[in-house]
Amino acid sequence: MKNAAALSGQQPATAPVAGSRRGARRAEPELSQAASTDLSTRDRVTQLLLEQGATTAAQLGSALGLSPAAIRRHLDAMLADGDVEAREQVVRGSRGRGRPAKVFVLTEAARVRCGTHHYDNIATAALRWIARTGGSPAVEAFAAEQVTALEERCRAAMEDAGDEPLARAEALAGALTAEGYAANASTIASGGQLCQHHCPVAHVAAEFPQLCEAETAVISRLVGTHVQRLATIAHGDGVCTTHIPTQPRAQSGNTVTTVRTDR
Repeated sequence: MKNAAALSGQQPATAPVAGSRRGARRAEPELSQAASTDLSTRDRVTQLLLEQGATTAAQLGSALGLSPAAIRRHLDAMLADGDVEAREQVVRGSRGRGRPAKVFVLTEAARVRCGTHHYDNIATAALRWIARTGGSPAVEAFAAEQVTALEERCRAAMEDAGDEPLARAEALAGALTAEGYAANASTIASGGQLCQHHCPVAHVAAEFPQLCEAETAVISRLVGTHVQRLATIAHGDGVCTTHIPTQPRAQSGNTVTTVRTDR
């Protein structure tokens, strides 16, 4: 009796013919190329998040020229791999109805792979030793000395910036970017805002905030007015944000204030 395959006119299941093997061989390079393209796109997403900090999917897609579906596919893969995490967007002041948009930031593991925290362990150990032997004043003196050279280089780069604080902030952003801080300055209703999207000592500064305080003092001196540190990467924020008031306060010397706005 003939089997069902023969009765239906279908060919029985057999091993793939030679032509099928050639088709499979042709498909392999295509799959490899697609995987390579995905990795390249994710590298670009990583770089944008490193430079810009917390960013929405729509902003990432617009910057990379990708559709919402495409950028979502890459972000979902990066979420699954532990390279990014999603947070609720922080909106200061009044906002419209509806839930805030989700923003994406690099995880600490992804930052480490980007080479953002070289020699963290030995630096932390050294500062712990300084703290044990010399106390907090010794750590503060060390932090101030560490930013001296940075201040000198930035001051030299800002020679033609003039005296207006916001103009100096823009020049400082350029100088800090040249130093690897991926910084930018912008004007807001209450003055100006300096953002640093990369911090080479974030892990160490999480334990020793004196490093952030010394850097903030440098920003204040270079800009020429009182400033407020609103957020830092060392404390888990996506970007280091420094507020520069429009009107400098009348006082002797520059005053530095660190303000946490997420509590």
